[in-house]
Parts: sequence; structure tokens; C-alpha cells
Amino acid sequence: MANIKSAIKRIDVANRNNERNKAMKTEVKSSIKKFEQALNAGNIDEARELLKLIDKKLKKAAHKNIIHQNAASRKMSRLTLKLNKVG
Repeated sequence: MANIKSAIKRIDVANRNNERNKAMKTEVKSSIKKFEQALNAGNIDEARELLKLIDKKLKKAAHKNIIHQNAASRKMSRLTLKLNKVG
């Protein structure tokens, strides 16, 4: 355990950021699962709405450096292709 006050603070900040990043990643993954369930069920309109929501969440996560910009673009592209194949 750190003894220096600034090191203790950095540990606290890092833990807080880690929790925030983990929560955002989980939120994105959950949205993607809902999107794929909607596609499998044939709810194309619902899937389109979820895709807009996923796009917003991915861009926000990429902007905050939680995931890489290219990874966000790749995920969005693949999901869009899935939607276009079905609908």
C-alpha cells in the first residue's frame, strides 16, 4: 500500500475511473445483446432504434478513450451490416 498522499489519491482516482469504464463497457455490451435479440426476433424497427442508441454509446466511449476509436467504428460497421442483411 502506498504511503505518500499523492500516490494514495492516484490509486483512488484510478479505481474510480476503472469502475466508470467497466460500467460503460458493460452498458455497450448489453445494448448490443438487445440489438441482436431484436434482430433474431424479427423486430427490425426496434433494432434500428437500438442501433442509434449503440452508435451514441460507442462514440461516447471512444471519445472518453474507454475503447479505441477504430474498435468503435468496427463494431458499428458490423452491426449495421447485420441489420442491412436482415432488413
